[in-house]
Amino acid sequence: MRVIISSLLSVAAIILCQSCNGPASPAMATSNAKPDVLASHTDSTTSPATDFFQYANGGWFKKNPIPSDETSYGIGELVQRELSEKLRQINEEMEKKAATSGVEQQVGDFWHSAMDSAGIEGMGVKPLQPELDRINALKSAEEVMLQAAHMHAFGIGAFFEEGVSQDAKNSEMEAYYMNQGGLGMPNRDYYLKTDARTVGIRTAYLKHIAKTFILCGVDSVQAEKKATEVLKFETALAKASRKLEDLREPYKNYNKIAIINLNSIAPKTNWTLCLQTIGVKNLDSVIVGQPEFYTTLDKLVNTTPLPVLKDYLSFHLVNSLSEYLSTAFFNESFGFYRKTLRGQEQPRPRWRRALEYEHSAMGEAVGKLFVKEYFSQNAKKRYETLVVNVKNAYKTRMQQLTWMSSETKQKAINKLESITYKVGYPEHWRDYSSLKIDRGPLVLNMIRASQWFNNYQLNKLGKPVNRTEWDMTPQTYNAYYNPSNNEIVLPAAMMSVPGYKDEELDDALVYGYTAASTVGHEITHGFDDEGRKYDEKGNLHNWWVPQDSVEFVKRAQVLVKQFNGIIPIDTMHINGEATLGENLADLGGVLIGLDAFKQTDTYKKREKISGLTPLQRFFLGYSLGWLLEQRPERLANQLLVDVHSPAKYRVNGIFPNIPDFYTAFSIKPTDKMYIPDSMRVHLW
Repeated sequence: MRVIISSLLSVAAIILCQSCNGPASPAMATSNAKPDVLASHTDSTTSPATDFFQYANGGWFKKNPIPSDETSYGIGELVQRELSEKLRQINEEMEKKAATSGVEQQVGDFWHSAMDSAGIEGMGVKPLQPELDRINALKSAEEVMLQAAHMHAFGIGAFFEEGVSQDAKNSEMEAYYMNQGGLGMPNRDYYLKTDARTVGIRTAYLKHIAKTFILCGVDSVQAEKKATEVLKFETALAKASRKLEDLREPYKNYNKIAIINLNSIAPKTNWTLCLQTIGVKNLDSVIVGQPEFYTTLDKLVNTTPLPVLKDYLSFHLVNSLSEYLSTAFFNESFGFYRKTLRGQEQPRPRWRRALEYEHSAMGEAVGKLFVKEYFSQNAKKRYETLVVNVKNAYKTRMQQLTWMSSETKQKAINKLESITYKVGYPEHWRDYSSLKIDRGPLVLNMIRASQWFNNYQLNKLGKPVNRTEWDMTPQTYNAYYNPSNNEIVLPAAMMSVPGYKDEELDDALVYGYTAASTVGHEITHGFDDEGRKYDEKGNLHNWWVPQDSVEFVKRAQVLVKQFNGIIPIDTMHINGEATLGENLADLGGVLIGLDAFKQTDTYKKREKISGLTPLQRFFLGYSLGWLLEQRPERLANQLLVDVHSPAKYRVNGIFPNIPDFYTAFSIKPTDKMYIPDSMRVHLW
């Protein structure tokens, strides 16, 4: 997945610029009054042979410090701000229209609910009181588990995580997955690491738990005791959780178990009744990702004092929904999750937060209104053609591989040719008609939206997979590869350069910015360390000749070693194993995007723009896609929880492995960006 913006609590929703009318010529790119976006961003004080990321983007960084309401700032945030204004206009129009039915009613009423700051302030925690009372009345460990299951039905992931997804070994059918979870901090490392930064965050989290209890009316002494016990309980869950890199191994995280046999790993929990409470019906088996986690959970729930379990549930209920409550709750949540964890200095204005909430609740409904207004058929056709060009370039590269046997190579090409692509927006939109949205408390609208989605997902069980469905909205600045569908999905917003119409962008920029960093990246995911384990139909199946598999791992480990040696902040290294899939996709994306670009007239003519050759502009175009500066807290958080490397190293960590990079910028053995050929990655 090509991610430039990530968040613990929000979804990044971004804008597409004006419609595309085909690739621009160099003359077109320089005849308008706007500055060349690539040349204007460069830092003339930095050599491309020393730090290419800084050379490509440093000029922009110097003029654009991170705003106080952002944890990072760059290309994604720029596009997001353009989109936000357009979506705000749509919402305000729907609110004024006050429709009584349909999507327009839902959008207008949700906007009113989210913007009703006075009403939200007056309610405090009252909308959640019925659930808090229900938790307080629990009398046994069995009732605790059933309450947790009940909370799962409206989006509160107490104790564990679960959900519906394609069966990794039978991609035609939907399956129910059960995974580790139940933590209030991002992952196990926050509970177990002993470096000063992480210890400080853990201390802040303990205070956050206590303050949340105080806001719910508990006196400070009792609140501190409750917080200590909740943290102790979560730490036990963390110790039973697998590491980030271990979660990327699909075979080890696929354990199909009959529901009646779940007692073999968790003998004291009535999982049949728990799953029924969540809403799971007519199902005989589930896929358990980490069985040992459920064994520990079973023991903990049945040995931990009942008051601690009730405190854990109460905290997670309020903590998960604090962002939608009164100012005191919102500020407490913001203070820990946004400020302490990620370095955000102040909240975004309410109207921008309202857009985030709406996107989370019913993003595709808003997306339908969005594309009708801002994404044309011409744009869709252009990027569909681009995908075909990149696929053809990849096929040629595969055919020329010398390390892969002809048997594996033919199967790889077959899988490549079987990849489907979705560009712009879905052919069929989700039907939200059964979702109740009104002008009442925001938190209740969010709960009902979670309940709707839970029912929507569970309704898929036992049915064939709907391969037309999208897992992202059209207004999302992101893209993904789905191994079970063997497809790439490219939302409308992903192809935009903020402030520029598509016809103002030359081919070199577009092929670096979109063909390499997005299209080529996502296609390569089908053949990265995880994606290669799925066949052309999307099933988890080993189709590699054994020796080819050994050779793949050997060559990929070169990239692991390279990234393991990078220290972005303090003493924190990039986790080369955890980020391998994304790093391989970045590397493959650049190679394939460049191969496709070399077939264009722009590359063949070798005409310069702003003194830059087409080859140089390709690399700068790719770097534009990673234009991002982060606060130290955000960077440290990413290194612990994200399988993507920080933006800077998705450029500087990749380019030294590309032969044409050395040619384009005259990189010499004495330069920092130089890696000897024998130490480069030779895979795709």
